[in-house]
Amino acid sequence: MSSDTDAMPAAPLHAPPRPLVPPRPAVPPPPAGPPAGPRPSTARTVAAAVCLVVGIGLIGGAAAGSWLAAPAERSAAQRTFDRGATVWREVPVDTLFPPSVHADAAGPGGADRDWTRTGVAPDGDCTGGFDAPLESALAPAGCRRLLRATYTDATSSTVTTVGVLVTDTDAAGMRELRDRFAHDGLTDRVGVMPRAYAPPGTAAAGFGDAQRASWQLTVLTDLPAVVFAVTGFADGRTGVPPEPAERAVAPGATSVPAQAGLGHDARALAGALTDALRTAARKGAR
Repeated sequence: MSSDTDAMPAAPLHAPPRPLVPPRPAVPPPPAGPPAGPRPSTARTVAAAVCLVVGIGLIGGAAAGSWLAAPAERSAAQRTFDRGATVWREVPVDTLFPPSVHADAAGPGGADRDWTRTGVAPDGDCTGGFDAPLESALAPAGCRRLLRATYTDATSSTVTTVGVLVTDTDAAGMRELRDRFAHDGLTDRVGVMPRAYAPPGTAAAGFGDAQRASWQLTVLTDLPAVVFAVTGFADGRTGVPPEPAERAVAPGATSVPAQAGLGHDARALAGALTDALRTAARKGAR
């Protein structure tokens, strides 16, 4: 008799090998993307800040350059102007009003002219120094000092008072004063003639307001100064119609002041004083 076990087929001793499955290829990692940057709004803010810094730097550099370059030019003129306000008390009187003055070709027809100083007025304020119309016209510039001296020509036939009003204003104030005189024609008005200074006991002792015959007045802008000159006859004559120097020196002028060379005297002596003032101010401003 046989059992169920004997009826079952016998199991094989070795199972057949399974077919080999090739390994899956390795998948490469995804490529790295661009580095993360700031948000668009942040980038614009950074760019604007950079531009602002650069712009401020350029503006600052330009300003610094102009600051470094400009003062040298400004300071020379400013020093000279400031010096002009005090030069009258720091230089000898003979520097501004020499005992004698010579000028080539300064007279009618190009003749040489010579003048001798007869006296120097005590320096002081402007009280009584000008007629009321001229005093009023000069008032906006103020009066720091008034200096005057009187000269006679080589023949002692003409006398000239030359002087300077040292103002109490700045360069802008002097430009305004010059423009006002030019606009209103004040330098040519008989009512604004400077007053004469008559040193007692000299050839100019009789030189008063009634003897004034020609004059010149110049408002400077490089110095705080108004330079003037007024001239007449040494014999004290009156009744000569006054004429401004500019007209009295014009070619062909036939007036009494023109024929006597009074306009030439006023212009030449005022010019000599102006030159002396400028030279002293520039020398002291170095």
